[in-house]
Amino acid sequence: MSEPMRYQLTDDELPTTWYNLVADLPEPPPPALHPGTLEPAGPEDFAPLFPMDLIMQEVTQDRFVEIPGEVLDVYRLWRATPLHRARRLEAALETPARIYYKYEGTSPAGSHKPNTAVPQAYYNAKAGVRKLTTETGAGQWGTALSFACQMFGLECEVWQVRASYDQKPYRRAMMQAFGATVHPSPSDVTEYGRSLLAADPNNPGSLGIAISEAVEVAAQDPEVRYALGSVLNHVLMHQTVIGEEALLQMAKAGDTPDLIIGCTGGGSNFAGLTFPFLREKLAGNISPTIRAVEPAACPSLTRGVYAYDFGDTAGMTPLMKMHTLGHDFIPDPIHAGGLRYHGMSPLISHIHELGLIEAESVNQTDCFAAGVRFARTEGIVPAPEPTHALAATIAEALACRESGEEKVILTALCGHGMLDMAAYDKYFEGAMVDYEYPSEQVAEALSRIPQVPA
Repeated sequence: MSEPMRYQLTDDELPTTWYNLVADLPEPPPPALHPGTLEPAGPEDFAPLFPMDLIMQEVTQDRFVEIPGEVLDVYRLWRATPLHRARRLEAALETPARIYYKYEGTSPAGSHKPNTAVPQAYYNAKAGVRKLTTETGAGQWGTALSFACQMFGLECEVWQVRASYDQKPYRRAMMQAFGATVHPSPSDVTEYGRSLLAADPNNPGSLGIAISEAVEVAAQDPEVRYALGSVLNHVLMHQTVIGEEALLQMAKAGDTPDLIIGCTGGGSNFAGLTFPFLREKLAGNISPTIRAVEPAACPSLTRGVYAYDFGDTAGMTPLMKMHTLGHDFIPDPIHAGGLRYHGMSPLISHIHELGLIEAESVNQTDCFAAGVRFARTEGIVPAPEPTHALAATIAEALACRESGEEKVILTALCGHGMLDMAAYDKYFEGAMVDYEYPSEQVAEALSRIPQVPA
């Protein structure tokens, strides 16, 4: 009998807690700062945007946080997600490496994003909130929050980055199917959006701009709150159900990863897969190398500076210490819209500074070549974002072919690409280009980040 290629969990094995990496770090991450006083931001500074339950999760020192029963009930619509052994890809690459991927595309939104959208909608509904506003790049997060709001009776208003709004019309339609109102960003709905359109009617937008618009609307209405799909500690913590499941599934497969690879934009998918494994590494139980992979056109971890900066373009959020390209840097409109963010999660930036993870950047044509190779062997068309991790995984597997090393590689396929086929069309037509790292634009943007004394 052949070995299994798919590893699943029973309902009894589903995680019932989220994991908070902060509790196990050798040094605590730097605090968020109030932009006016430069003092550590308190709960009151976040209260206009988030319900208190989420604010407390953002700052908690507890190692584990219980998942509410109402959230678990929704999770069970798709969790646990499968872990696959990529045997056909291994055979095509003629590699001795063993490749595993955790597939999050089985969720209602087609990605990992509902893992945090559902609890965020739950805690806001519990607090009496009427509507949530948010931003979205490729549309994965906007779709997830639209779905989650329906689960808990909330309205949802989404600002989608203009470049992705135009490239991915069916993402917009899916958000609308879940009941959301969707605007291209920059939009004429907000004062900040109107100011940007007046300066440049063809502004392609960015996640930082879309965040500013969603925050502007939420801050003006006490019955409205804002929801963020990545970057913040509580968001990353919600995603750790991915890695907790993967730990159990790798044990069922009888393997331990030597290398764990995840794509990074704001950091939620990467954190979700890797943080539980990092916990085990810090405890001395395993010793994998953990690698973040980001776009060469927007390389915050590999080319950004580690400094305090705003999380949005308009400068409406608290200051966070993170790897940044400058809060008003607008990346080129690559097809991995979910990775077009000027900064990296403060927590992921911190563990990179501690030397607990490594990082690399890749070009989008190499990513789509990897995505096509994966589709033709494993039968799943990946979203553009995880093709970054797949490109790095394939490169590592080919290196194993040359060296003969039987390395175990684990990666996250954080979503399917069935609504991203226009991007694949560009690739097949030969119309896709690799954008150079815009060093002069980044230097200009970095010159305008806030000056925070050491």
